[in-house]
Amino acid sequence: MTESFSHLTAQMPLAPAIQAWEMYLNDQGRSPNTVKAFLSDVRILTQFLPPDRSLGAITTEDLNRYFDWMEKERGVPCSPKTLARRITSTKSFFRWLHQFGVLLVDPAEKVANRSVLAPLPTVLTEKERLLVLDVANKHRTDKKPDARPIALLSLLLSTGIKKSECLGIHLNHIELDDPEGPYVFIRYASPANRYKERKIDLTDEWLTVYREYLAQYEPVDQLFPWSPRRLEYLLEDISDEAGLEKHLSFVMCRWTCSLTDHNNGVEPDRIRQKLGISKIQWREIKMKLRKLSREED
Repeated sequence: MTESFSHLTAQMPLAPAIQAWEMYLNDQGRSPNTVKAFLSDVRILTQFLPPDRSLGAITTEDLNRYFDWMEKERGVPCSPKTLARRITSTKSFFRWLHQFGVLLVDPAEKVANRSVLAPLPTVLTEKERLLVLDVANKHRTDKKPDARPIALLSLLLSTGIKKSECLGIHLNHIELDDPEGPYVFIRYASPANRYKERKIDLTDEWLTVYREYLAQYEPVDQLFPWSPRRLEYLLEDISDEAGLEKHLSFVMCRWTCSLTDHNNGVEPDRIRQKLGISKIQWREIKMKLRKLSREED
């Protein structure tokens, strides 16, 4: 155990261990929202267990009763998705205590996960996808030509990147002269997210638009130097111009890109790598893509 956490013992109560875990999560570069959610989930356990219960005295049976209480008896609504997340947070906390030698046995190891499939996402049909691309593309020939709408939209629909990843792209992340073809390098500042870093191929069509966009806007560092909300408005404007009832968003573009690849027969593991997700995360996404594809038939 690192020196910062060497004071923890199995005889201590929960509260100081949770405080130490907070320090650990911050040291690992976890986002403030992630840390806040983890801590909020685990602190509820202090409401359930007797205040004098030590870490080493907590059993698997205690934790199973705790989750039953949270689900059925606590009196505060707890959706299946929230319950599943709280189980995951609690297992993560006790696994940390076990890995750092505070606990000889991990009481949460045998607590069953309760996975919940979220509803199917909203995607663009192929007809809608072509329509919004056409609407965005028409801005290139306006009286005052504007390549920004098509530069943003076509990048999202061809790469499937997330909003935060799009905002994190800098001009030097775009490689045009690689022998194997142009690509964008999706990078992360936090070491905890390095496994999500990846190279995604860029299309010749997008490169043409990209050069027009550079000439018009002359960005210096960040590819799209605007606030997240401004870019969201840009997508919504395209959606309105196209007359869609759906609200075009970063998430919708990501799912539409994945579904397009899926329907075009792209190898599943290539889609997973393109999205920058783990094999465990891919299981649910693959299931949803299959369902979405069947709905389109």
